Amino acid sequence: MYSLYGKNKKPNKRMLKNIDILVYDIQDIGVRSYTYISTMGLAMEAAAENKIDFMVLDRPNPIGLDKIEGSILELSYKSYIGMYPIPYVYGLTSGELAKMINQSGWLGNKKCNLKIIKMKNFDRKMIGDIVFDNWIPTSPHVPHSTTPAYLVATGIIGELGVFSIGVGYTLPFKTIAAPWIDSKLIAEKMNARDLPGVMFRPIEYTPYYSIYKGELVKGIQIYITNIEVVDLILIQFHFLEIHNELYPDKNPFELAKNVNLDMFDKAIGTDKIRKKFMEAFLVSDIKSKMINDVYDFKTFKEEFHLYD
Repeated sequence: MYSLYGKNKKPNKRMLKNIDILVYDIQDIGVRSYTYISTMGLAMEAAAENKIDFMVLDRPNPIGLDKIEGSILELSYKSYIGMYPIPYVYGLTSGELAKMINQSGWLGNKKCNLKIIKMKNFDRKMIGDIVFDNWIPTSPHVPHSTTPAYLVATGIIGELGVFSIGVGYTLPFKTIAAPWIDSKLIAEKMNARDLPGVMFRPIEYTPYYSIYKGELVKGIQIYITNIEVVDLILIQFHFLEIHNELYPDKNPFELAKNVNLDMFDKAIGTDKIRKKFMEAFLVSDIKSKMINDVYDFKTFKEEFHLYD
């Protein structure tokens, strides 16, 4: 058995000696920054280089296949948390994404001998809470089938290392909080925006580990009420816009370390979103780029669909 998460992220010749086929049988969450799809792509690349078959046992996407959000990754920001030019929420199963990677020249212009075992009795309208009766945590901070949607809502802002997003507490990715925030006021202002498919309540808690360990933080708890209409990725930017109104002396991009700014850009797939947003802290300044990227990708991805 070999780990592909630490130093060696791609299978090498020694690992693949006497191997006839690599099988990918892992539940993914449908978010570009979640590294299982990077591991899949690197394993496909190794299979292509070593002339080994590659099989994907397909599984559902817990966020759903109609949900596409975020900007397309610029390849200059390629990293282990984003290897392919796809949106942050890409609306494909693992098998469909593997097909896209293989046929789009993203394996160093190689192709592997890809075999996909499709799901039975599955269609594109199925979403996580319908499909997953017994969710097995894909990692410690993704304990429920609904958690991936919350990861989209807070995961990028979490890279700044300025706010607690519930990781280190009992609500991973479901909060945005910091010691200086008035939780009632910011929850009130977030709810006043009447964002579709989501509500907020004030929360105060003390993280057990990670950022602000042992320190009281205050902010919002997020409640997704309708996954089909909510703009997940923009929730954190609405928070940043309001946070800037209330606490202009606490600019999170100035408080963040350079390494965290780099991770923020890698997570969102470009530095253009951050730089444009920093000009005036307005969601409206960045929304159009994300909409345009989503529109282009929706058309592109259709040829790789495996399900109606």
